[in-house]
Amino acid sequence: MSESPETPLIDIRDLKKWFPVNTGMLSAKTSHVRAVDGVNLSVNKGETLGIVGESGCGKTTLGRVIMGLIPLTSGSIIYDGENIREMKNRDVRKKMQIVFQDPGGSMNPRMSVRSIVGEPLQVNGVADGAELTQKVASLLSSVGLKREHMNRFPHEFSGGQKQRIALARALSLDPEFILLDEPTSALDVSVQAQVLNLLSSIQREHNLTFIFITHDLAVVRHISDRVAVMYLGKIVELADSDEIYRNPRHAYTKALISAIPISDPKMPRNDNFLEGDVPSPVDPPPGCAFGRRVQHPDWEQSVEMDLSLKEVSPGHWVQPCPCCTDDS
Repeated sequence: MSESPETPLIDIRDLKKWFPVNTGMLSAKTSHVRAVDGVNLSVNKGETLGIVGESGCGKTTLGRVIMGLIPLTSGSIIYDGENIREMKNRDVRKKMQIVFQDPGGSMNPRMSVRSIVGEPLQVNGVADGAELTQKVASLLSSVGLKREHMNRFPHEFSGGQKQRIALARALSLDPEFILLDEPTSALDVSVQAQVLNLLSSIQREHNLTFIFITHDLAVVRHISDRVAVMYLGKIVELADSDEIYRNPRHAYTKALISAIPISDPKMPRNDNFLEGDVPSPVDPPPGCAFGRRVQHPDWEQSVEMDLSLKEVSPGHWVQPCPCCTDDS
């Protein structure tokens, strides 16, 4: 892929995360789960990049590697010109934050909201005492909660309120970047809309950069500037949000879009349902994994091909393959 016209905030190059599989009595490492297998991505300042794909495609693992929660196997992640592996953990945490799918699971049930949101401020020596209380109150207000909420505990809140608390905590150190890992998947549809609107408002107010990980293409279309489609550890298509919905080029992207529910039963739809099973990420087959999954007659042609992303129109990148695209 060519470089973005502007210097990206995050630049990911040939990123791999392989987990060893131990077998036998001596637990010898005989193979690997290739959860992330050669990803190249850039994220520009102030944008929202959506990463979509089925469960097990590697998108959450990619996010956790970016955040330094698990070590990478090879490749590089450059943040604002500096290799993340060479940055101090405290510096990374001040600049980069994460919001998890289950906000309640990331909160200590014995801690009050004041302690949960204020802990990063205390640990980093930003505020304490009355000043801490005031900052927590301000953070809660910024996500639509009230000052009196800081004396309550996680079990006293709904799922949507817990996600707002998680956002307040993520904002506490005034980061530049937030990774959102399925932040709305556990919420009711009406609450999802509230949280998405809140995220858009917070992004504008704080000039934030987001990576939004989800399996819901309807949600990612609402919030993302660009969308990367991930399949079995690889990016198979990348384009502006409107472009990828209007003109999907990869067969996997088309199948995902066709699965989006349509509210009007009278509207015609182009059903393109996925067939077959997702190949195992343990030493996956060579060539196009999706072509093999659907038993495409041209799959064997892809085995010897370079399947690196190809720019088919300005800003629209797709994996070139006779199985899945018209541009091989």
